[in-house]
Amino acid sequence: MELLDLRGLKCPLPALLARRALTRAPAGGEIEIVSDDPLAAVDVPHMCNQEGHELLAVQRRNGAVHLVVRRCSETLHCD
Repeated sequence: MELLDLRGLKCPLPALLARRALTRAPAGGEIEIVSDDPLAAVDVPHMCNQEGHELLAVQRRNGAVHLVVRRCSETLHCD
């Protein structure tokens, strides 16, 4: 699983960089996103919903939100 450490970046950068990383990931690939921007907990799940990716986990630890996302594609449908 790729780790995308986006601490220190503010909205909209965490969601935009997460989208870019998911574009590069293979279908079914998972990315853990770490961000200290409070809006990332809203923006990244919203982006996943719009793009058709699966949000697997959201946890808050040590002042940051950790999100695990699976890339879905036309051949790999996520429910």
